[in-house]
Amino acid sequence: MTKSDEYIFANRLRRVEDVALEISSRTDLDTPYVLRQIEGWQRLRHKVPRWAETPGILFPPRIALEQCSSASAAEYKADIVRRLLLPDERDSMIDLTGGMGVDFSHLAPLFAQAIYVERQAEIAATARHNLPLLGIRHAACQLGDGIALLQSHPEEAFSLVYLDPARRDAHGGKTVLIEECEPNIAAHLSLLLQRGHIVVAKLSPMLDITRAIALLNSQQRGCVREVHVYAIGGECKDLVLVLDGRQCSPEPRIFCAEGSRGFSFLPSEEAEVVSEMASTLGEYLYEPGPAVLKAGAFRSVGQRYGLQKLHPNSHLYTADAHVEAFPGRAFRIVEVYGFSKSELRRLSSALCAASAAAGRKSPQPAANLSVRNFPESVATLRARLKIREGGDQYLFATTRADGSKCLILCRAVG
Repeated sequence: MTKSDEYIFANRLRRVEDVALEISSRTDLDTPYVLRQIEGWQRLRHKVPRWAETPGILFPPRIALEQCSSASAAEYKADIVRRLLLPDERDSMIDLTGGMGVDFSHLAPLFAQAIYVERQAEIAATARHNLPLLGIRHAACQLGDGIALLQSHPEEAFSLVYLDPARRDAHGGKTVLIEECEPNIAAHLSLLLQRGHIVVAKLSPMLDITRAIALLNSQQRGCVREVHVYAIGGECKDLVLVLDGRQCSPEPRIFCAEGSRGFSFLPSEEAEVVSEMASTLGEYLYEPGPAVLKAGAFRSVGQRYGLQKLHPNSHLYTADAHVEAFPGRAFRIVEVYGFSKSELRRLSSALCAASAAAGRKSPQPAANLSVRNFPESVATLRARLKIREGGDQYLFATTRADGSKCLILCRAVG
C-alpha cells in the first residue's frame, strides 16, 4: 500500500474540501489521486456498497460516478435478463457502453462470456483493474466504440446486447431524446437486433415512453418487448427498454418497480379502463409511486387494487380497506377540509393542536404538503396556511370529482 493509499484509508470519512486544503502543499502524496479516491468512495459507499467495501477498487472521474447505476438498479436489470433468458440461453453478452461497469458487474456473471467496451481509455483501464477484484475474471475489456466493434465483426452474435447511451451533448448539457444520445439506438436499431437475441437499453427517465415506443416500432414493428420504469427513494432512476427482433410483440408490457413492490400493465388495458370515481372519501388515501405515474398507469392501477379515484386528473385514490401491495404510499385519512376561509381556519387550528400535543415548540405547525390538480402551488399554500414542511402529518390539496377543492389531512401507514 502506497503512502497515498494509506492516507486515503485513514481520511476517507472526512470532507473532501477539508482534505484538499490540508494536502494542497504536500509533495509526498498524489493529490489528484487522493481526492478522486476519497470522493469516489464517499459517493459509492451507499450507492454501490460492494465496490466501496472491496479493497483495491479504483474510482474513475466524477462524471462516470454520477452516471453509474446503483447496485439495486443494476440487480433489477439482471433480474430482467434472468427472466427472459434461460440459463442455457446465456452464452455471451456485450456491454457497448461499459462506463464504470456497475451494470456490467451484475450482468456478466450470468453469461459464459462477457465483453465490456468503453471509448474512454482512463475509464476502460479502471474497469479492467476493478472487475477481477469483484470476482469477474472472465470479462474481456476492450477499448473502443461499441457500435464500431459490432460492425467490424458481422459474424458474431450475442445472447444479450446491453447499452446505456451517453445522455450529454458536445457542450456537456444533458439530453433526453433517443436521437440526441450517443449511440443513437434508433439509428443503429437494425444492427443491434441482428446481433443480439435481446437488446436491453437504459435510457433517460425523462424520456416520453409512448414516443420512444412509437419511434422504435416504426423502424421494426413490434421490436419493443418490454418497458421498465425503476424508482428508488421516491424518484425515477431508470427507464429500460427490452428490444427483441426475433418475435413481434403486439404491444410492450410496461413494468413499474420501486423496492419490492411492482406493477405491470399493457397500454391497451390502460386505455380501456374506466375509473370509478369516489363520491365520498374512504378511510385510506393512496398515492401511486413515481414509477407508476411515469408509466402512465393512471386508471389501471386503481382498477387492479379496487380503489376509487378522486378526480380524473388528480391521480389520488381512496378505499375503506388497507391494500398492503399497493405500488405507492398509503395514508390513513384524519380529516377532510374544504377550501373556504372558515375551513382553512379549522385546518390551521387542527395542525396547531397536533403540534402542541406532540410537544413541538416551533411557532409554526408542520405538515408534508403536496398539491395534486389544485390551483395553488405548494409554496403559496404553505404561506397561506402558515405551516412549515416536515413532521408526521401529510396534507394533500386536490380537486374532487364534483370539482370542489379540498385538503386531506393524513398520517402515513407503514
